[in-house]
Amino acid sequence: MEAEDFAAHLTATMTGSALTMLIGVGHRTGLFEAAARGRATSAELAERAGLQERYVREWLGAMVTGGIFTYAEPHYTFPPEHARFLLGETASNMMSSLLTLSAFTGILPDLERAFAEGGGVPRSAYGPYLETLGAKPGDSWKHIYREHLVDGFFGAVPGLTDRLTAGARVLDLGCGTGNAIAVAARAFPASRFTGLDINPNVVEQARGIDLPNAGFAVGDAAELSADPPYDVITAFDAVHDQDRPDVVLRRVRGALAPDGLFFMVDTDFSSDVAANVGNPLAALTYSISLMYCTTTSLAEGGAALGAMWGREKARQMLADAGFRHVDVLDSPRPQNCIYVCRP
Repeated sequence: MEAEDFAAHLTATMTGSALTMLIGVGHRTGLFEAAARGRATSAELAERAGLQERYVREWLGAMVTGGIFTYAEPHYTFPPEHARFLLGETASNMMSSLLTLSAFTGILPDLERAFAEGGGVPRSAYGPYLETLGAKPGDSWKHIYREHLVDGFFGAVPGLTDRLTAGARVLDLGCGTGNAIAVAARAFPASRFTGLDINPNVVEQARGIDLPNAGFAVGDAAELSADPPYDVITAFDAVHDQDRPDVVLRRVRGALAPDGLFFMVDTDFSSDVAANVGNPLAALTYSISLMYCTTTSLAEGGAALGAMWGREKARQMLADAGFRHVDVLDSPRPQNCIYVCRP
């Protein structure tokens, strides 16, 4: 890359960082909701949101020049085709991810200390920053499950929805607040779903899901056992975050029925950094992996696979765990793929 092009690249990078912060401001102050009600002058928008016009006007300048709003003097417009990515209860809404990324800046001093001294940043350190900036990391997946779990994810595997319709014993590893199970249990009432997560706080929230064929338990996936075995075990974007992923995969293999299926959704990249050059999602995912996945695992003395462990590493670890048949399928999301694993 030529010097001038690289300077422009850095400027674009800084611009994206600044806009990410101001998008968070717009979320927390209600500006996006107010703007979605229709075009407005800066004074009208400030009045709608109950804010100071001078601040709103400067914020609008960033939104217009940043390509988020449009402007036809004296009115500012938040186009509906843009609003769906920042508002609403749909899988398109990227607000939760944007807020989470901003929250990660709070742990940077601890991360930089770990660069020099070793160790990592524990998961508990993120909570105050996520709460302060209004980030709810599970929200994006909640909408994704509602829109894509049954037809997009499960539907990608031949025969899986038929099996769940007929009735199966299903375990979801790293279930979090139970969003996937809430959707699946309603869609497949003949199946029995159990969610397992090591975090008692999220399991307590999940237990608020009142469905007769769903239950939740606190537990470490590295200590998983099953009697009787499970017909299907799922893991959504969870295996690469395990402190002992090799142990977890062996435990999963051991907890499956002989004709069982391990359905693993994870990131869709190569294990080789050179092969990821040019992938528009790679730099962002490496960054998130460093600021969360890798360091939180190292804080527990874990393997620190990171989100960019890649297809090659995943296939090798699945084979080592005893899965002789592994198919990799596309998912409804470009950053994820589906591993369909059978003994």
